[in-house]
Amino acid sequence: MRRIFEHPILKRETARTVRFYFEGRELEALEGETVAAALIANGIDVFGETEHARPRGFFCAIGKCSSCLMVVDGEPNVRVCITPVKEGMKVQRQFGRSDVSW
Repeated sequence: MRRIFEHPILKRETARTVRFYFEGRELEALEGETVAAALIANGIDVFGETEHARPRGFFCAIGKCSSCLMVVDGEPNVRVCITPVKEGMKVQRQFGRSDVSW
């Protein structure tokens, strides 16, 4: 897993482990981290594809772009960089545009 456990300024509290599902595969996350952080910690850095079949992933990390849009618990267009992971959550890659209008 790729996580920062020691940092000279930021202090890390011990967090409870939660389980969530990425495309049917059970993964572990730390309670309080975002879905994007949990995916990256588990080695997943492609969150979907554009309508032109180009990979999308982590970019701004503050919810301002659309690079991290994924389907979470059946809801499309979820910005996973600002969405906390929850026990039992189901996450899937999003391909192209969603049917949901902005």
